[in-house]
Amino acid sequence: MTTIDDIRALRIADYDYPLPDERIAKHPLTQREQCKLLYYKGGNIEERRFWEVPSLLPEHTTLIYNNTRVINARLRFRKETGSMIEIFCLEPVAPRDYEQIFQTTGHCVWQCLVGNSKRWKQGPLSQVVTIDGHEVTVAATRGEQRGNAWEIAFDWDSGDLRCTFADVLDAIGEIPIPPYLNRGTEASDSTDYQTVYSHIDGSVAAPTAGLHFTDKVLAECDARGISRREITLHVGAGTFQPVKSEHIGDHPMHYEFISVPRDVIKDIINAPGPIIAVGTTSVRTLESLYYIGQILEENSDADQEELTVTQWMPYTTPCEITTVKALQNIIDYLDRHHADTYMGSTQLMIAPGFQYRIVSGMITNFHQPQSTLLLLVAAFVGNDQWRGMYDYAMKHDFRFLSYGDAQLLLR
Repeated sequence: MTTIDDIRALRIADYDYPLPDERIAKHPLTQREQCKLLYYKGGNIEERRFWEVPSLLPEHTTLIYNNTRVINARLRFRKETGSMIEIFCLEPVAPRDYEQIFQTTGHCVWQCLVGNSKRWKQGPLSQVVTIDGHEVTVAATRGEQRGNAWEIAFDWDSGDLRCTFADVLDAIGEIPIPPYLNRGTEASDSTDYQTVYSHIDGSVAAPTAGLHFTDKVLAECDARGISRREITLHVGAGTFQPVKSEHIGDHPMHYEFISVPRDVIKDIINAPGPIIAVGTTSVRTLESLYYIGQILEENSDADQEELTVTQWMPYTTPCEITTVKALQNIIDYLDRHHADTYMGSTQLMIAPGFQYRIVSGMITNFHQPQSTLLLLVAAFVGNDQWRGMYDYAMKHDFRFLSYGDAQLLLR
């Protein structure tokens, strides 16, 4: 039996592989669905193409994907001295609700990373931008520091225009492409780095497994009777955070906002076939549901903060209820609160030794060496399988990371 001590003692160096820079895709293929697909089922590996996914999914599959949309989270302000200060919006502070903060007019506060912060001694930064033909002055004021991030207050006066913070980001922000691409943001990234089904603003990184889907592939899924459902996890900058500790037990996972409609939870309970998650964000969201239901089993009156899934909960919590019972607990909780969507946060760490309770398969990309995302894949296929898959991909000229090729992993 795997214990919490066994999990925490896992060495991240055991999840390493050589990744030359030339194997990292700097841009996606022009036709997204033409990318290579590593098809893994029952220990067998085949090379296919992504457009074949609808025919490869098992009968009666429910396909669940993350509908989050990447925001123009990177803002640059130039001081009068000429120094450039970069502000990277991580998550909302005031108001805390994602939907509300994008609709604010005049003022809001975000938790942000600040680049070149030593050059920003005091006072606000400002710049004038043009929004709908009007000049708008946007100011950023640094507040309290929390860890390596700062609270940044944004203020702007657009007069009768009453532009929102979403308008401000569209005017002065840029898409924050992953640092491992080793290039600047290009105009094409504004569409390339979004899934075709993204529509809920909030992420600072794309759920990249979904980048391969096109409207044609989705239509083929529908034609084959594959049920499609949406959930939301707003991807934080922690997705880029490397594991710097020798053992994963010393690596702190980041919290991320999740949102799952009541109807989706009900559909999972009643699903006639497997649940296939698109991307590691969908996997983490879905697997978090079991532990939310477990909390409610012990305390049906738990408040929002108590329903947060912490990093090591799967390895320390006795799992004494079925998955169906856990999901039903969430539905009952929503009914008591007259809500149609569960909203909360998760810090879930999925590593070898984790027991998957909802997800039967996943579509994902090829992840960075020594990353928590690679740990998640290893937990699904097994420590004795992931390396063979990655070796196969390297030998067969697959493209890696965000703009690279895909995998369909089935048990």
